Amino acid sequence: QITASHHPFFRNGLKFFTPAGGLDSPDISEILEYAQNGAAPKETDNGTLVPVDYMSKYADNLREMIRKGVNAEDYAHPLAGFKIVVDAGNGAGGFYATRVLAPLGADISASVYLEPDGSFPNHVPNPENKEAMESIRRAVLTGGCDLGLIFDTDVDRAGAVEADGTELGRNRLIALAAAIAAEQAPGSTIVTDSVTSDQLADFIEKKLGCRHHRFKRGYKNVINEAIRLNEAGETCLLAMETSGHGALKENYFLDDGAYLATKIVIRYAQLRRQGRTLADLLEGMREPLEARELRFRLLPEDFKAAVLAALERYAASQPGWVPAPHNYEGLRYAVPAQKGWFLLRMSLHDPLMPLNIESDCPGGAEEILRELAPFLKGQAA
Repeated sequence: QITASHHPFFRNGLKFFTPAGGLDSPDISEILEYAQNGAAPKETDNGTLVPVDYMSKYADNLREMIRKGVNAEDYAHPLAGFKIVVDAGNGAGGFYATRVLAPLGADISASVYLEPDGSFPNHVPNPENKEAMESIRRAVLTGGCDLGLIFDTDVDRAGAVEADGTELGRNRLIALAAAIAAEQAPGSTIVTDSVTSDQLADFIEKKLGCRHHRFKRGYKNVINEAIRLNEAGETCLLAMETSGHGALKENYFLDDGAYLATKIVIRYAQLRRQGRTLADLLEGMREPLEARELRFRLLPEDFKAAVLAALERYAASQPGWVPAPHNYEGLRYAVPAQKGWFLLRMSLHDPLMPLNIESDCPGGAEEILRELAPFLKGQAA
């Protein structure tokens, strides 16, 4: 697959897939070494090239999933009477409205920005982007829709909006996916990235009765960890990152935004038949009162290790700060006085160190930042 994902169009790259799933960094390094060394397989004359209309097959599969999952009286049109808006942000996701939802009877008339346009003239196709989420939220409310779905550029991420305008993104989207997974496998493990909230952990463990395994940032990291846990005998159906990357075991642990959206559509239709909504699945899920993210640019390449070592020393002198008992990335500390926490880690793609802070107290995030200020000033160039 050739894609820039949510990056600007000039940052195109290649993604590689096999029947075992997507390749990651070590695999790509190996491919590059083969190319560098000219280590190509010998040419043969017994190969065949078979053109395949993949998108038609893919859309067919998603439609049949919905038909079987909803099992409506009108089997061919299980979404008749539903008004669902899709915001593709001029990425590749417009097909989901026209080739999946509409043939099943859904009213998609309120959908926006379905035509691909790599200049993204309306908004960045990114479920983490505030402007993008406001776009789909506005479309849901203006159109009087039952559900809104939004995708990133290459449809490996998704987000949703309920009929009342409530956004289902980040922690709430993971909570929804976890609730669906928990119905299939009670007590199973849910793997997430490192910046998920304490409130999500409480929801997964206390409300759903599952185990929350907070791992590293990066969709391949959470996916590989979920695969490892399953191989070790621990049931894990869902690996999900707050960015909207959701991967399900039943779908070969591929981060597939359209597949995740399909699972949400099916569950929504089932609930509506019972006079319920997606909000019922999320009962008890709270968001932190305050959340902040700051991003600090790095200078020397070895600066990361020095900063984290300095933070560990500084944190040891702060009364009440508690290191996270299970942490796989950067340094995460609970700050009980502010009913919050912070995490300092390395960015996956850029020479940056993001600092995430959450608090359940008014002004708590600012207070945590104030307590960190002497340390941060000490690291400035």
